[in-house]
Amino acid sequence: MSAILSAVASGATAAGMFILLNNQQNAQWIILVIVAVTFALIYFISLFVISQFIFEKINPIYKTIQSLKLSRKELKKNLEGKDILTEVNREVLHWSNSKSQEIDKLKDLEDYRKEFVGNVSHELKTPIFNIQGYVLTLLDGALNDPSINKKYLEQTEKSINRLISIVEDLESISNLESRILKLVMDKTNIVQLVNEVFEAQEMRAKEMGIKLVFDKDYETPIWVTADKKQIYQILINLVSNSINYGKVGGLTRVSFMDMGENILVEVNDDGIGISEEDLPRIFERFFRVDKSRSREHGGTGLGLAIVKHIVEAHQQTINVRSKPNEGTSFVFTLAKHKPDKR
Repeated sequence: MSAILSAVASGATAAGMFILLNNQQNAQWIILVIVAVTFALIYFISLFVISQFIFEKINPIYKTIQSLKLSRKELKKNLEGKDILTEVNREVLHWSNSKSQEIDKLKDLEDYRKEFVGNVSHELKTPIFNIQGYVLTLLDGALNDPSINKKYLEQTEKSINRLISIVEDLESISNLESRILKLVMDKTNIVQLVNEVFEAQEMRAKEMGIKLVFDKDYETPIWVTADKKQIYQILINLVSNSINYGKVGGLTRVSFMDMGENILVEVNDDGIGISEEDLPRIFERFFRVDKSRSREHGGTGLGLAIVKHIVEAHQQTINVRSKPNEGTSFVFTLAKHKPDKR
C-alpha cells in the first residue's frame, strides 16, 4: 500500500513538474509575442510620426517652389502617395539649375550691355570729334581760305551724315526689338524690288568696278508676302555689304529658289570673305570683319543686325556661308504669296 502511495506521489510530482514546465514555455511564447507586437507598433508609430514631421517641414518648401513657378508645369498639386523626398530633391535641383541658367543669362546680358554701350560711345565719338576738329580749324582762320573751307565743310557734312545714320540704325534696332515696328504684309514682287536696289547702288558699284547681276533672267514676277519697305532695307544692306567687301572688278549676284512654301533669296559676292572664327558673330551689333573698310564706306556696323531682326520679324530665317578670299553668300527666306481663295 505504501509502495502504491509512493508511486502515485511520484507520478503526481512528475505531472506537476511537466505542467509547470509547460506553463513556463507558454509564458515565454506569450512574452515573445507581446514583445514582437510592441516593437511592431513602435516601428509603425515612429515611421508615421517621422513621415508626418518630414511632410510638415518639407511640404512648405515644395509648395513655395510651385508658387514661384519654378517647378515643371506637369507636376500635380496633390502630393499624397508620392515619395516626398524624391520629389523635393528633384524640384530643388530643377530650381537650382533654372536659377543658375537665369544668372548666367543675366551675366551675359550685362556683358552685352557694357559692350553695346562702349560700342555706341565709340561710334558716336568718332564723327563728333571729327566735326569738332573741322569747326575749330575753320574758326582758327581756315574759314577765309576757299581752298580749305570747302573741303572741311564737306568733311563735316560727311560726319554729320554718319551721325544721322548711326542714330537711325539704333532707332531701327530699338523698334524691331521692342516690336514697336508693325509690319505691313502685302503681295510683293521680289524681282522688281532687287532691280530697284540695283539701281540705287549702281553708282557705288561702278566706283568699285563691281557688277550687280541676277544669276539668270527672271522674265516673270516672283511674288512673296512681306513688308516691302523692310525687305528693301534687307536687300540694300546685303548688296551694300557685298560692294563694301567686294573686290575691284568683282561681281554681286542675286538668285532665287522656289522652296515650296517659301522663296529662298541669295545675295552672293566674290569679295574678301569672312573667317570661320568671325562667322558666328557676323550678325552682332557693331561687329565688323574689316573695320577700316566699313567706316570708309560709311557703315555703322548695325546693318546685318537690322537685317537679322527684320527677317525674324517675318518669321523667316537667314544664314551666311563664306570662305576667306573666295566670297560670301547671305541666304534668307520669304513666304511665297498665296492667292486668296474666293
